[in-house]
Amino acid sequence: MGVGAMAKVLVLLKVLPEDINIDLEELKERIAKALPEGYEVKGHDIEPIAFGLKALRLYVFMPEETEGGTEVLEKTVENVDGVSQVEVEAVHRVSEG
Repeated sequence: MGVGAMAKVLVLLKVLPEDINIDLEELKERIAKALPEGYEVKGHDIEPIAFGLKALRLYVFMPEETEGGTEVLEKTVENVDGVSQVEVEAVHRVSEG
């Protein structure tokens, strides 16, 4: 592959907080800071679930050639304080350049 032909993967993650009182904007910041080099939160939205519970949906770019696919990303996010559950909703390949 030539320089500039690198592809990234866009992963849509659904993150459930440990409880309804967690500030999802703060949680997003904690997750963004915990990500390994080469990973980047590109966007987010908040999805109401039920009874006041909301999920944080993150759009994360990660390197395409990551061994184990999204496992590193999922494990990293699961270990962030305040995260109850992580679910990969979609994975898309995005070419750059």
